[in-house]
Amino acid sequence: MSKSPNILLFLTDDHAAWANHCYGDRYVDTPNIDYLARKGVQMLNAFTPTPVCSPARACVFTGRTSSQHGVHDYIGTTAEAEVDFNWIAGEKLLPEILQEHGYQTAIVGKWHIGQERVAKQGFEHAFTIGPEYPIYHQGHRTFYLGNTPVETEGCLSRTITDASVGYLRQRDKSNPFFLVVGHYATHSPWNGHPERLVDHYRQLGVGADMHREQYPFGIPINEALDVTRANAPEALCQYYAGVSEIDESVGRIMDELSAQGLQNDTLIIYTSDHGLNCGQHGLFGKGNATYPLNMLEESIRVPLIFHFPSRLLNQQKRVDMVDHTDLFATILDFAGIKESKDEAERRNSPGKSLYPLLVNSHHPILKKEVQFCEYGPVRMARTQRYKLSLYPDPAMNLLFDLRSDPQEERNLYLDPTLQAVRDDLTERIDAFYSRYSEESHAGINYTKLPTYNPRVAWK
Repeated sequence: MSKSPNILLFLTDDHAAWANHCYGDRYVDTPNIDYLARKGVQMLNAFTPTPVCSPARACVFTGRTSSQHGVHDYIGTTAEAEVDFNWIAGEKLLPEILQEHGYQTAIVGKWHIGQERVAKQGFEHAFTIGPEYPIYHQGHRTFYLGNTPVETEGCLSRTITDASVGYLRQRDKSNPFFLVVGHYATHSPWNGHPERLVDHYRQLGVGADMHREQYPFGIPINEALDVTRANAPEALCQYYAGVSEIDESVGRIMDELSAQGLQNDTLIIYTSDHGLNCGQHGLFGKGNATYPLNMLEESIRVPLIFHFPSRLLNQQKRVDMVDHTDLFATILDFAGIKESKDEAERRNSPGKSLYPLLVNSHHPILKKEVQFCEYGPVRMARTQRYKLSLYPDPAMNLLFDLRSDPQEERNLYLDPTLQAVRDDLTERIDAFYSRYSEESHAGINYTKLPTYNPRVAWK
């Protein structure tokens, strides 16, 4: 590659794959994200390795599983958790590698792999949101510029967008940049979004047909009990409005790239940390919306779009199963960076670069037959047809035939005709995490894991 490209990564919080027009939703308006997909490569089967914020983000930035980097649940912001603790000590992050190769690195919005007021490992510029919860979408917020508090007012999405555009205008133009934009608008609470957007979805009748039975394999907890989800149609309209806010931001930042003549020199990637249920299965929330925690399709599926018309294929929809560890490897490949043999062995990443696929190279990549996910002690293997989830209590184990039961309503774990499927996927889970796990961080050793927050999902 003759020139290292700029890299713009949208890493949104809680934006499910289903909640995009280009992924099939008939209500939500996402013209800018749709444009990225239409003029780029859209991955139709992209997953998070862990369906909750902090560990998913750590997977993006390390290329490793939660059982390797050791972050298994969201990092809390209670007084007990607000210590300047390095949750990813010993890990060399993607921005650090890029920085070593001449990239300017910046993050705006959500970090959440540690406390927001401390240094963001590998990012020389950081404008990140403060630790206050719940995340109000309008009003007063504390951001941190580095470790300096900055008070802000107004729409949270607009603040993040303004800061992103400001960085693009003020940065040193002599080197390529790696900019991560971490939007929050799709996170609970499901209220407080611009009325002009919310009312648009009300007028479309969004949520009028939400009459699903409650998820039968767990009880609702955490944000599944948030008061704003009580009026489910209104909550869904608010969620869609949050998606529209983010889509507007994508368009505005793209316009800034064009204004600076950078549209042909910038790889744009749109993804999210994990998915979300918004009424599906009678739930609102992600993997920790239920006890025992869940691996529902809506929780684990994410949008993943690569847009770089000057260097990669366009108008492509790919069905390959991929996840955030593959994204790590792909970004390094686009940057023209190859880790040394020793570094690669230490990282021991399960991820494979998608670069050959994206540029239609003659170098084939090994297609993934099984997608693995974990959340603390819960481990999952998913093929194109079957999904097996294993829990500490075997009585909770789940096996779904996604072809005949896409809503995951019939547990076939004890079906004797599927014993071979069950045994095969169990062996695959054991083999995968035997290879991509470290004893001190393994989710299966959940009783020895740190207390990440006041309500760790598996307790």
